[in-house]
Amino acid sequence: MSENENPVPIKPQKSLDFIRKKILEDVKNGRNHGQVTTRFPPEPNGYLHIGHAKSICLNFGVAAEYGGVCHLRFDDTNPEKEDQEYIESIQEDVQWLGFDWDRHLYCSSDYFEKFYQYAIELIQRGKAYVCSLSPQETREYRGTLTRPGKDSPYRTRSVEENLDLFKRMRQGEFPDGTCALRAKINMAHPNIAMRDPALYRIRHAAHHRTDRQWCIYPMYDFAHCLSDSIEKITHSLCTLEFEDRRPLYDWILDALEVECHPQQVEFARLSLTYTILSKRKLLHLVNDKHVSGWDDPRMPTISGLRRRGVPPEAIRNFCGHIGVDKTNSIIDIGMLEYYVREYLNKKSPRVMVVLRPLKVVIDNYPNDQVEELEAENNPEDPRTGTRKVPFSRVIYIEQEDFQENPPPKYFRLVPGREVRLKHAYYITCQNIVKDETTGEIIELHCSYDPESRGGGTPDGRKVKSTLHWVSAAHALDIEVNMCDHLFSKPNPEKVEEGTDFKDNLNPHSLLRLKACKAEPGLEGASPGNRYQFLRHGYFCVDPDSMKDNLIFNRTVSLRDTWVKIKQKTK
Repeated sequence: MSENENPVPIKPQKSLDFIRKKILEDVKNGRNHGQVTTRFPPEPNGYLHIGHAKSICLNFGVAAEYGGVCHLRFDDTNPEKEDQEYIESIQEDVQWLGFDWDRHLYCSSDYFEKFYQYAIELIQRGKAYVCSLSPQETREYRGTLTRPGKDSPYRTRSVEENLDLFKRMRQGEFPDGTCALRAKINMAHPNIAMRDPALYRIRHAAHHRTDRQWCIYPMYDFAHCLSDSIEKITHSLCTLEFEDRRPLYDWILDALEVECHPQQVEFARLSLTYTILSKRKLLHLVNDKHVSGWDDPRMPTISGLRRRGVPPEAIRNFCGHIGVDKTNSIIDIGMLEYYVREYLNKKSPRVMVVLRPLKVVIDNYPNDQVEELEAENNPEDPRTGTRKVPFSRVIYIEQEDFQENPPPKYFRLVPGREVRLKHAYYITCQNIVKDETTGEIIELHCSYDPESRGGGTPDGRKVKSTLHWVSAAHALDIEVNMCDHLFSKPNPEKVEEGTDFKDNLNPHSLLRLKACKAEPGLEGASPGNRYQFLRHGYFCVDPDSMKDNLIFNRTVSLRDTWVKIKQKTK
């Protein structure tokens, strides 16, 4: 009995997208015996990005919803661009997102011999031939959108000659590019994908799994539909750029004796503002050292998002919200940030961190006194309780929280004004100390009201601003990477003549702050731990952190608009 013969009951949903409606109809009508088998088929030629996350959530999601299974399959038919590193990263990313393929892990290279035999069958049926046109001649013969192609002079080769040539291709007699196996369809077809497309090409290159066993490799269009058929996929879900190739998908399966003919269904791919989702272009960024690697926290790769601190739950929620459509569109990246912020707000402990420290001496506070003040860990979740934060005579506040000559509507600390310190006291600035050479403010001298502990006073007076702070004697030195959008334009792929997408890179996408001060409770934080730095946003401990050198990446700001730190780094 097949594992899918008794799928779990389908839970009714208020609203179904067009793919789920189709699958539900197929299940109700008993198509494929009521079974649902999908697949996520990445090519191992790069790291997965947020666009792949949409496909992962869709394929694994609908399989689970309809009592089926989803296969993870590597379409590894191009040995020159594939690597074991990519295979391992893809598996890690899928699991991190929360999905499990169980025992259903496959590779197209598992079927190389089957593909070869299917190619032989096509030749024997007179539906494929070995073409000896050069790559340039092949392009010329193909025609254009307005001009039909013309038949290759090798299209009329006999079945026997084609079988002999194809066998010799496999045996390695011919150099790369000298010939290819092509489907015999129609060179005047209005769909260019159907104009005798290549099925096999010669590549004298070692494959990461089969080594030098093969020197001919199937084209993606040939291998993909046959892999789906071999694995008995019921619904082959793919993005809209494959819509023009669906006739070829069906033609290959109809031309052969196959046990299963899956349905290819296309949906709109994910596009985000300020983001490029092309593995080829992302590879350029990595190779040209515009980023530190595939997992750079500014990259839209799943590994980059993970390093930045984006939780998998937020990605799944985002993908569920944007849904599945038939029309390509660009989603505002603010929507993804919203779901990240929404999740982290409920889960992240609060801490006080000063990014650009300014020393404050509270002159009337006892010199050797240290208080342990109570601070809530997360106001969104009272179950998280409170923590103790040390307070002493010398503290740090943010440089931007003080202005000697403030602009209108500036409510933070200024000479003679009283403000509140979070969880602590009211303070008033009395004096300023400046660097004699540069004139830079390097120290403030303040007084505090001992009766204002916890944020209130007996006379009930109010202040307009509350500042975060860190005790200087107890401060933990940390590094912080302030990550912004990698590109400066909403549509970075739209370029002017003579430029390319890299000209739209944001030169301020990464700001490294190395002299930050944190409350001592962060000591011992581990890579991957997430926090809300009060007034600054959500941050995650970087994997390169060490016990004595904590590094944090900013995941997302507290607000929907990016707030830049204008002062120069020290």
